[in-house]
Amino acid sequence: MFGVAADTAEQATTYLTISCFGIPAMLVVFAASGLLRGLQDTRTPLAVAVIGFTANALLNWWFIYGLGFGIGGSAWGTVVAQWGMVAVYVVVIVRHARRAGAGFLPRRDGLGHAGRSGGWLFLRTVGLRAALLATVFAATSHGTASTAGYQVVFTVFTTAAFALDALAIAAQALIGDALGSRDAARARAIVRRTVTWGIASGAAMGVLLALASPVIGRVFTSDEAVLAILPPAVLVLGISLPLGGLVFVLDGVLMGAGDARYLAWTSLANLAVYLPVLWAITVLVPSGTAALVALTAGFTIAFMLARAVTLGIRARGERWVVLGV
Repeated sequence: MFGVAADTAEQATTYLTISCFGIPAMLVVFAASGLLRGLQDTRTPLAVAVIGFTANALLNWWFIYGLGFGIGGSAWGTVVAQWGMVAVYVVVIVRHARRAGAGFLPRRDGLGHAGRSGGWLFLRTVGLRAALLATVFAATSHGTASTAGYQVVFTVFTTAAFALDALAIAAQALIGDALGSRDAARARAIVRRTVTWGIASGAAMGVLLALASPVIGRVFTSDEAVLAILPPAVLVLGISLPLGGLVFVLDGVLMGAGDARYLAWTSLANLAVYLPVLWAITVLVPSGTAALVALTAGFTIAFMLARAVTLGIRARGERWVVLGV
């Protein structure tokens, strides 16, 4: 469907076939970490994530190089790490449930509430993932080197996003607590402080990434064709990170406020703005270093700017400030 070369498609099929065994575990990890954040416990998800991702990296190395599994080893390493994280979360959550006197079986009212809120957030995520998939589709049209280069850029972006998302998680938990306590002034103060931290942290990470742009590609590949086109794209990514920090924090603020419906509709609106930009980039900049730079700028600047506008308009208003009963 993405129009890649036959050997690339074969590698992708191998990876996806194995990775499917980890999808249930991935969803449990998402749900469990969200539950603990709601309980103001952000240390446990941090510990599980650090240990899980470290184990994932070590398992990948062992399976790929030690056992000679190739790209299938990367998939198996992820699957094993994901189920290991599930095992840890089950133990932790059972303890929380017993302490709160909560039952272990699902209840209709709880499922209904989660379904209504989760349905809007699912629609929001569909918009975000559609933008990501469309960008990958555009990258494949530029050839294997650009596709590989974009994968490196996106991996670095994802790593930075997870780091910056810590502030979004903090904003989400603190905003929910402030609104539930009927303290609107504290909620607005949290917005100001977390936005400042988000922009400042993004700027600091962007400077480090810009400085590392000439060499960071060698962490991922020795292919000279890919290495030749990476530095300018990584530099653009570094420049965009303050904007990313702002977007992630505002997203967390509105999630904490339970403003899921607004997030859903604006996610689709942002996608509608981004797709014509992506199409123009693909047509006007067909290949080489310029193509990867344009793809990177399209997603990390154009798309993220659209998100910043829609999120910023909402955060500056009052409609998200809904106090608890």
